[in-house]
Amino acid sequence: MTRLPARPLCAKAIWASRIVAIGLVLSASALAAAETLTLPLDERPDWVRRDGIVMAGSWEPLLFRVRRDGSDGYTPTPEQQAAYEREHSLEMVEQLKALGVNFVMAHCYKGGGLEAERESMADAVRFAQVCHDAGLRVGVYNFSGAFIWELFFKEVPEARDWVLLDKHGKRRQYGSAKYRCYWNRNHPDAQAFYRNLVRFAVEDIRTDLVHFDNYSYGPGRDAQSVQRFRQYLRDAFAPEQLAAMGVEDVGSVQPAMTGPPDTMLRRAWLDFHAQSMADSYYDLARCARALRSDVLVECNPHGPGSRIDPHRDHGRLLQGGEAFWDEGRASGMVDGKLRTRIQTYKIARRMDNMAFAYTTTPIEAAEAMAFNLDCLGCVCWFEYGTIVRRPGLKEPMAPGLAPYIRFFHERRDLLRDAEVVADVAVLRSYPSQVFAESKYGVLTAALEQALIENRVCFQIIYDHHLADLERYRVLVVAGCLALSDAQIEQIRDYVSSGGRLCVVGPVATHDEWMRPRETLGLGGLPAGSVVRVAQGEDALAAVNQTCGDGLSASIEAPLGLCAEVTQQENRRLVHLVNYRPEPVTDVHVRLRLPSGRRVARVALASPGRDNDIALAPEQNADAVSFIVPSVETYEIAVVAFD
Repeated sequence: MTRLPARPLCAKAIWASRIVAIGLVLSASALAAAETLTLPLDERPDWVRRDGIVMAGSWEPLLFRVRRDGSDGYTPTPEQQAAYEREHSLEMVEQLKALGVNFVMAHCYKGGGLEAERESMADAVRFAQVCHDAGLRVGVYNFSGAFIWELFFKEVPEARDWVLLDKHGKRRQYGSAKYRCYWNRNHPDAQAFYRNLVRFAVEDIRTDLVHFDNYSYGPGRDAQSVQRFRQYLRDAFAPEQLAAMGVEDVGSVQPAMTGPPDTMLRRAWLDFHAQSMADSYYDLARCARALRSDVLVECNPHGPGSRIDPHRDHGRLLQGGEAFWDEGRASGMVDGKLRTRIQTYKIARRMDNMAFAYTTTPIEAAEAMAFNLDCLGCVCWFEYGTIVRRPGLKEPMAPGLAPYIRFFHERRDLLRDAEVVADVAVLRSYPSQVFAESKYGVLTAALEQALIENRVCFQIIYDHHLADLERYRVLVVAGCLALSDAQIEQIRDYVSSGGRLCVVGPVATHDEWMRPRETLGLGGLPAGSVVRVAQGEDALAAVNQTCGDGLSASIEAPLGLCAEVTQQENRRLVHLVNYRPEPVTDVHVRLRLPSGRRVARVALASPGRDNDIALAPEQNADAVSFIVPSVETYEIAVVAFD
């Protein structure tokens, strides 16, 4: 018999959870700055690097689908029940395997209560066993971030106190779904309840990955959030600083939930909100990892977009796990403009995370192989046993996707254990992008897009990565006017150790709370190590000037051809992804080699061919040049050394 978790609501359990939660609150800021829970690549299960992930998804329990699709209740029709059972059959699993799927994201718990979802949770245990027996890995949807309150409050009436309240003190509803509301993910009793669900997923389902959805809202106007915010103010600011903020009595402060970040109290609330999101994720990750050290942890904060969202800082959040979801827009050329997920993948890879996305076209598959870490994405949705491209669509999988899935499996040697080669690091500064005017975040985003479009070898970094700059030749700070004293010293140390700095727009004119500095924080650096460009001038040219002649790769091609360079032992790989509707021909590549290495051969691999094509390289000193005759969608130039 499947053992379902008991409700952890006895007085003793609640008191214990509150003690743990208080400790987390008091130590949150220091802990988040010092601790990374993301498993190192070499400590993850062998199957991750060996096989990678090709995902199929269907993670909604049956009772939720019934309500979602228009019913006033939660009882399925006979037709829905039969289709649901077909979805959970061995035949379904074999059909997914035949498509090349090796990982299934399935349901566990949606928010309706343990009694309401008891049957579907037992189904999850059985279905995971079917998948595992067939050789598939399994991830499970462990919570939605919202209650199905019509059911849940009947089981746990006290959970009404766990509800997240908006700026008006009203229950925060989940979009147009009136039967759902967000819960306060930092509430200690709610945390205790969900830790028990993590235990069920890890021990009973024996999941390979736990998924936590909807990292959209953190604390709110509810009493528990207000209390935590007041404690945050006491811990983060001295009495004289609070007085300067206009706070005479911390015990009467209310969250500054709306308005521009033009006051210290509003900035403090935004930082507290982002930190609270990370704290809750870390809490669940620690719970899962304590149960099994190699279980993977993943959340859905949505994609990082072109700038930092004020309420969720991917730089903090992603240190809690190994993967995250980006359910955003499709990739391709739109009205002559390049639209990609490259920023998502670059951020994921720098954070040692996989990015999960819906991969429905050959371009998106090529993009994932070139830029993502060990994951092709979610290639299909199989709700009710019908395979479609993604949730909400009725179209079948694109036939052109099959060669890319096969290539991902058969040529894992080209993707496995590959490190990104990057000359340049571009800083996404949380205070600069969240506390300052939006025009400064636009500077950073515009430069990232220019580097993507011009195939520059770069990575996107966050504030904590300033402690690890030695891997880059150039640091770019574009629109980074708010930096702390510690960050300024890290940048100065980097420059004094031989690194080069490219400054776009104002830099370090304010501290990390957007308080003006009396003197420029990065003044007096050696002129030969710094290139400065004013806002509105050619930032891309400035980056190239800062790099000098030491670029790892130079690739001549029109807009719409993007590139990533990776390296493995004894070879480098140039991934070329064509987003244009027509092939790009005669792509000239110049690749810098590690010191002292000679090129043995250059070959071209592609999902569109059974055999690789040999190219004719020309080596001159420590660089090799060759021409890729044509890129229809995806080519990998494999440059092997002696």
